[in-house]
Amino acid sequence: MGVEGGMKCVKFLLFFFNFIFWICGLALIVLGILVQLGLHKNMMIKDASASGVPIVLIAVGVVIFFIAFFGCCGAWKENYCMVTTFAVFLSLIIIIEIAAAIAGYVFRNKVSAVVQDSLTDMITNYNNSTEEFRESVDRLQIDLKCCGVNSSSDWRHYKPEGNSVPDSCCVNVTTNCGSGIMTDTTKVHQLGCHDAMEAFLKKNIQWVIVGALVIAFLQIMGIVFACMLMRGIRSGYEVM
Repeated sequence: MGVEGGMKCVKFLLFFFNFIFWICGLALIVLGILVQLGLHKNMMIKDASASGVPIVLIAVGVVIFFIAFFGCCGAWKENYCMVTTFAVFLSLIIIIEIAAAIAGYVFRNKVSAVVQDSLTDMITNYNNSTEEFRESVDRLQIDLKCCGVNSSSDWRHYKPEGNSVPDSCCVNVTTNCGSGIMTDTTKVHQLGCHDAMEAFLKKNIQWVIVGALVIAFLQIMGIVFACMLMRGIRSGYEVM
């Protein structure tokens, strides 16, 4: 006997929320892949610890993807065991996400140090690297309107005379615009890329927080609906 009345509504709500979870899981997988590619292609970060965030995103996304599919099947088939398993796994996911958030806060300074070291390596290896590598560094400086790690003076070894920067540091980028103007504040960006990246992250962190709260709300509602459906299914069994 299937669930009836209000429980039928809960069943379809749980199915709908699981479909949203499925989309969120897929989005996390894509986001994790994009972040991983961005860190290691555009920024050329070598520190393995920098991969922690994208790997966690991908892992959580994969788990949510399969758990949501499991929850959809359980809700549609009104299977008590599948719905119970879904609720338990989703509760574990929330605990893991809380632990990841705490770990991210505790090791926030480590991330800043990794970015600092990676940017320093990028500048040090700029002249002896591939064309693709130099284009990545140039694109970073153009996009963030920054120059060097902490300031344009970080490029003092870029050329023998010690007063030139890559053209990507120029306010108006043209060929050879960076020659002999390292300290010219009207022609060269003086803000370091480390500070520029921190400013960019602080500017956009609110959207990350909003996204996290929305996902957390959906997960909690999923657990609530799952528990309600479990109760309805059990009641149906008792009637039988």
